[in-house]
Amino acid sequence: MDYEAYVITIPELARSVKAAERCIKSAAVYNLEVQKFAAITPKDDPNGQFKLRSLPTTYFEEIYSRRINCMAAFLSHFSLWEKCVLSGKKTVIFEHDAIVTGDVPVRAKFDHFMTFSKPSYGDYQIPPLLGVNPLTQKRYFGGAHGYIVSPTGAWVLIEAAQRFARPTDIFLNRENFPSIQEYYPWVCEARDSFSTIQNIAGIQMKHGLKNHGQNYELLNVK
Repeated sequence: MDYEAYVITIPELARSVKAAERCIKSAAVYNLEVQKFAAITPKDDPNGQFKLRSLPTTYFEEIYSRRINCMAAFLSHFSLWEKCVLSGKKTVIFEHDAIVTGDVPVRAKFDHFMTFSKPSYGDYQIPPLLGVNPLTQKRYFGGAHGYIVSPTGAWVLIEAAQRFARPTDIFLNRENFPSIQEYYPWVCEARDSFSTIQNIAGIQMKHGLKNHGQNYELLNVK
């Protein structure tokens, strides 16, 4: 095959493993084989890894996320971009809370990187065409829970990250990457009941004040 598919999973966190296995099973319904990819977590020294890779940390100072956790999550995606370049294969990337709801467009013609996922928060726009569109839902990915990247695109992301790394979904935006694309109809969505990245402000922004504390948990990852 000319592509690989991974779901970012925190092996030490049972909730993450269970969610990732749900993602894998949902993808199998549509004949997509997905492998677990061990996530970078705070125990892996994100500050040291950012320094080693010459990545700036400035844009991780924001009000919606736990800084070190957000940096670790970015490194998980970054590591898969590196893997994509080394393999020379298109790479499908899922986060553990992703559910596949249709055929993932692994054969679609796209430029560098393309989301195929329904936004997981806020207001968004519907793409005008079936198939490949310019990024339409928002000016950035409405969540990085399901997208595909080419080896060339992965290299573009790696180089850009050395200048303006930031939370993954916001990093993947039209201003930084005019060629960024979106596939419609969406074939993936996030179904989450916990977060290892966001703080209370982030959960309240994403899910609304009335939902926080009812069926949603903030989990600590060491």
